[in-house]
Amino acid sequence: MHYASIENLTKSFGVRKLFSNITFHITEGDKIALIARNGFGKSTLLHILAGKDTADSGTSWIHKDIQLVMLHQENDFDGEKSIWDNILSMDNEVVKVVKEYEEFVESGSEDTDKLQDLLTRIDELEAWNFENQLQQILTKLNIHHLHQSVKSLSGGQKKRIALAQALIETQLYHGKCLLIMDEPTNHLDVGMIEWLEDYLSAQKITLLMVTHDRYFLDQVCNEIIEIDNEQVYIHKGDYDYFLSQKAHRIEVQSSELQKDKNIYRKELEWMRKQPKARTTKSKSRQDAFTEVESRAKQKDLDSEVQLQVKMTRLGGKILEMKKVYKSYGEKKIMTGFDYTFKRGERIGIVGKNGVGKSTFLQIALQYMLPDSGKVNHGETVVFGHFSQDGLQYKEDKRVIEYVKDHADFFPMADGTKIGASKFLERFAFTSEQQYTYLSKLSGGEKRRLQLLSILFKNPNFLVLDEPTNDLDLQTLQILEEFLLEFQGCILLVSHDRYFMDKLVDHLFVFEGDGVISTFPGNYTQYRLKEMIEQQLQRQQSNTKNTTVPNKTEIIPVETSPAPKAEKMTYKEKTEMDSIEKEIPQLEKEKKDLEEKMSLGSISYDELQLAATRIGTILSLLEAKEIRWLELSEKKNV
Repeated sequence: MHYASIENLTKSFGVRKLFSNITFHITEGDKIALIARNGFGKSTLLHILAGKDTADSGTSWIHKDIQLVMLHQENDFDGEKSIWDNILSMDNEVVKVVKEYEEFVESGSEDTDKLQDLLTRIDELEAWNFENQLQQILTKLNIHHLHQSVKSLSGGQKKRIALAQALIETQLYHGKCLLIMDEPTNHLDVGMIEWLEDYLSAQKITLLMVTHDRYFLDQVCNEIIEIDNEQVYIHKGDYDYFLSQKAHRIEVQSSELQKDKNIYRKELEWMRKQPKARTTKSKSRQDAFTEVESRAKQKDLDSEVQLQVKMTRLGGKILEMKKVYKSYGEKKIMTGFDYTFKRGERIGIVGKNGVGKSTFLQIALQYMLPDSGKVNHGETVVFGHFSQDGLQYKEDKRVIEYVKDHADFFPMADGTKIGASKFLERFAFTSEQQYTYLSKLSGGEKRRLQLLSILFKNPNFLVLDEPTNDLDLQTLQILEEFLLEFQGCILLVSHDRYFMDKLVDHLFVFEGDGVISTFPGNYTQYRLKEMIEQQLQRQQSNTKNTTVPNKTEIIPVETSPAPKAEKMTYKEKTEMDSIEKEIPQLEKEKKDLEEKMSLGSISYDELQLAATRIGTILSLLEAKEIRWLELSEKKNV
């Protein structure tokens, strides 16, 4: 059953055409990721499908029996109302009766007739299950204090409320809805993302979403629709398959483009030789020439963002944090944190939202003072701070003017200098876009320009606070390649697990209550360690819960002489030989699983299965090693 269709859709903004005559269909059960560069129409296409924008031509259709639920990047909550009232602002009978029941309970009323009426209506509408789902979603997204007004919340908290509202609404339609999500993982911590990943994978829903999180995309989606060069390309499969198919497409198109250029050169020579009074026969060749000329003069396909800037020399002393304490009232952020950064370190920061990760960065940069302790910067350190605040500017101006305010020429890594316009082209800002006003840029284009403005300083220590938010996947790939080659220090806060795994080799783990531990490895390796520890704790807990005699019930008995040690039987010798073969096999299996998990290329479900198996192997190794010791004592008798 088709839930929605896009037919021959075209949309432009001024001289920029976003897409031209595109067509695709969304069928029941599809979970589709929409991919395109920033500013090339992803959010616009979602808004057209949701009826919040119009196309220049073509049609957008939603099945009449299907409800559309949309999670926006921007929300339109009533700031004066409470979280609870905003979440349950839907015009739905189930929502109305649940809300009425909650208000009745809170009022303390003893009206038994009213209570009975509410209970009857809840039973008839099967609303009890909805209320349980509602509480689960709110808890998992860390949404509490439901009677607090929305206007007092941070931007990230509002995003989580909007996400909760969208998920709750999909439950009301029992799968008969199309859920549209624009960057659903923004402002979620990693634990929330992993929960959302599992939730969307398990739910029988039809989904169209924009996301830059590649692990999330692979876990949730079964199809990728790409907008590129005004057209759409449909890929059935995961992100790696999409990349391979795109690379093949670009190779074919590049080959065709080269052929067109060769034909164009020959035809141009012929055109120049023709007399002014051309024959009817040559007229068709002239028309064909015009078409070839148009194709041959296209810009080279898939011109990528290029990040190649000169890095300021970094000395021996970099950044020292000595016995640093920071609290907000009773909330502890750091309690005696002590660390000396070394040249070339790449450190990731992980922890739940609200534990002080951004505050830590502010103190490290000396933008904020600690309660006590010292923060010392080396004389040669040049920080580049990519903050969550976004692009900062006092007045609206054109992109090229904004860049020229910093400098007219910029030094490159190879020792050359390039002008402001060329520098912008390396960040995929075309000559037309360079004369766009800052206020007219898309969210992703503003983030890209923010990154460019940080590199103006030629930093040697990059401090990146959620740099992946709103960046398209193509720009993210180039940013990753640049950072992998970057010779300076990197301090990174990110909820993007793929990005974190690729770039860092050391973690600061914010555990809460001011405790910051260190972990030598990337995020997937850290999660592996956590899962193994949890598995072992469960096994130990199960062992403790088995029947053990109570100490008070143990009756002392007279000790008797220890029995004479027995020699090993043939059966026990065979058992010992078997154990000596099994232990290395188990150790190898454990090592192979750990290596597989550390690569970051397996799904979350496979990760859990591997962690469970490692826990089992550890128990088996312990049991077999103990048994081997017992048998070895007999062997020596």
